[in-house]
Amino acid sequence: MQPKINAFFKRQAPDPGPNSADDAPREGGGGAAEPNRPRSDGAADAKVLSKKRSYGQFHLELGQPDFLLHACAVCGMMYARGNDEDEKVHRAYHRTYFQGVPFKGWRDETVVARSEGGDRIILATGENSCTRNSKVQEVIKVVEKELGFGEGRLLHKLCKVYLFVSSGRIVGCLVAEPIKAAHKVIPSSSSEDKHELPDNKIEPAQANHTLEFGKISFKREVLRRHNHPDKNREESQGPGAIICQQEAVPAVCGFRAIWVVPSRRRKGLGSQLMDAARKSFCEGSVLGISQCAFTPPTSAGKALASSYCKTSAFLVYREGDV
Repeated sequence: MQPKINAFFKRQAPDPGPNSADDAPREGGGGAAEPNRPRSDGAADAKVLSKKRSYGQFHLELGQPDFLLHACAVCGMMYARGNDEDEKVHRAYHRTYFQGVPFKGWRDETVVARSEGGDRIILATGENSCTRNSKVQEVIKVVEKELGFGEGRLLHKLCKVYLFVSSGRIVGCLVAEPIKAAHKVIPSSSSEDKHELPDNKIEPAQANHTLEFGKISFKREVLRRHNHPDKNREESQGPGAIICQQEAVPAVCGFRAIWVVPSRRRKGLGSQLMDAARKSFCEGSVLGISQCAFTPPTSAGKALASSYCKTSAFLVYREGDV
């Protein structure tokens, strides 16, 4: 296919001169309009010839895949590079996605947990209702896009929203809902024995080679790396299908969604959010881990659930269990 080449320059129409009104028909006192006459003024001709031409630059379309829009590899936003307005919008969204949603605080916050560094976890309830507060809705839109929920499908009136606030930004969010039952995950053999699998084992080869250059000798040792096939298969396949027991067990709290900004992941924020939810979900009592369940998780969510529950046989619930 032959590439398409667009126009590179265009000539703009010259602005009308100050004497353009002289070229218009003149009305005399009751006489006919005077016809236009060609002008032969040398000074005017020189003025027109010396005037600089104005050009507008276009782009060349030569089949490049991101000719119109460019997708950010980090935040996934599509924007037009070189467009000042699009660049500004992308910078703001990129910072929000990577570092968290700006948050100045509420007048009456329901703080359920604090840390030594000044971080806090607040519960969006009462005056800060999760269905009416614009700041919570802003966070929920980011969570829905990140976790693959349909727009407006994450929250309902029974949900409780926990927000992790750090350095003036919301860097984590947990959405919890009341449930009645859940199902225990049946761990696969590879995930059950994964902690017993040795890491990549390196063994020295039996035959060594010695290189001599005059009085200097070099001994070369060949190392052989042995990768465990089951471990590699587990890492490459990801979570795959999650198989649960058919018999349901009682459960109280369902973790509908857990989200942490990329810059603060693997630092315990998800576990702190779940701890705060267990302590405040039911007033006057602290829920045990066995009373909490997860929605069918992603690969990262499965790793978080297994780590938090200290077992790969954690509880999972579906829409019918609510």
